[in-house]
Amino acid sequence: MIEVTNVEKSFGDAHILKGISTTFEKGKTSLVIGQSGSGKTVFLKCLLGLFTPESGTISYDGKIYSQLSDDEKRNLRAKMGMVFQGSALFDSMTIAENVMFPLRMFTKQSKSEMEDRVNFVLNRVNLTDAHHKMPSEASGGMQKRVAIARAIVNKPMYLFCDEPNSGLDPKTAIVIDNLIQEITDEYNITTVINSHDMNSVMEIGEKIVFLKDGYKAWEGSKETIFKTDNEVVTDFVYSSELFKKVRKMYIEENE
Repeated sequence: MIEVTNVEKSFGDAHILKGISTTFEKGKTSLVIGQSGSGKTVFLKCLLGLFTPESGTISYDGKIYSQLSDDEKRNLRAKMGMVFQGSALFDSMTIAENVMFPLRMFTKQSKSEMEDRVNFVLNRVNLTDAHHKMPSEASGGMQKRVAIARAIVNKPMYLFCDEPNSGLDPKTAIVIDNLIQEITDEYNITTVINSHDMNSVMEIGEKIVFLKDGYKAWEGSKETIFKTDNEVVTDFVYSSELFKKVRKMYIEENE
C-alpha cells in the first residue's frame, strides 16, 4: 500500500501539488486522472521518488520515503516497475536485452537466471518469439507489452504507468488495460496509472483519483464516478455525448 499525506510540491512560484492525501491499495489498479496541467505527472514523479515534496509524506507499506537512508531508497526503487508513456525502450538493444536491463542494474543473478526470468515475463505478455527483434521492428502495442515485461521482470511490489495507452488504437488499448489488470491481480501489486483515457477508467478503474489545479478534487471507483454530482468531475468525464449517454444508461440500469 502507498499512503500519501498532505503532499505539497512547488517549482519556484508555481505551486503544483496542494495538500494531496490518498491511498493506493495492494492488488488494485488505481487511476489518476485530470486535465493537462492538473499535476498528474508531478504527482507520479513524487511517488517514484524522482521529486521531493516540500511537505507531507509518502509511505510504502508503512515506510516513509523521506526517512529512508540512501541504501534503503535504492532498495525501494528496485521494487518499483515503471511503464513510460512512449515505452522508452533502448533502440540499440534487442527486446530481450531491454527486458533484462533492470535485472542487470538491481540484481546479482547469473546470466542463465536472468535469461530464464526474461523468457518467463515475455511469455507472460504473449511475446514468445520476440526476443531477438529490435524495438523498431515492433508495433506500438508490442512495444507497450515489452515495456510492461521490463517493468515486472524484477518482481516489483509497486507498478507505475504513465499514459500506457497513448498512441494506441482502441482495440490494442483494451488489450494493454486487461494485461495491466491481470498482472496487478496475479502478483498482488500496488498499481498506479496516470491516464486521460476514459475507456481505461471504466475498464480497470478500481480506484480513481481526480486532480484539478493541483488539488485532489474527487476520488472514488468506476462505479461511483457515474453517480457523483461533483461538477468538476462531470465536466471532465462527460464532456463527450458518448459518456453522457453511458452515464444515463448506467443510472437507469441501477435504479
